[in-house]
Amino acid sequence: MLLLRLLILMLLMLLLQLLLLLQELLLLLLLLLMLLLLMLLLLLLLLLLQLLLLLQQLLLLLMLLVLQLLLHCYCYYYYT
Repeated sequence: MLLLRLLILMLLMLLLQLLLLLQELLLLLLLLLMLLLLMLLLLLLLLLLQLLLLLQQLLLLLMLLVLQLLLHCYCYYYYT
């Protein structure tokens, strides 16, 4: 009877150790998920920055186009 109780206690201790290992594994997975989400957020921020730079280039191109048009109009009226 005593041997059976010891065996049950040992099994319960093993089960407890397995649960602790599972808890550590879940914590590690959570940490990994948080790191992946952080990387995704950084990639999205980089994409936003690239889009802003593209918008800046488009605005500069538009300004250049307007300046060329103004120069053309000025030259047209100056020489006519």
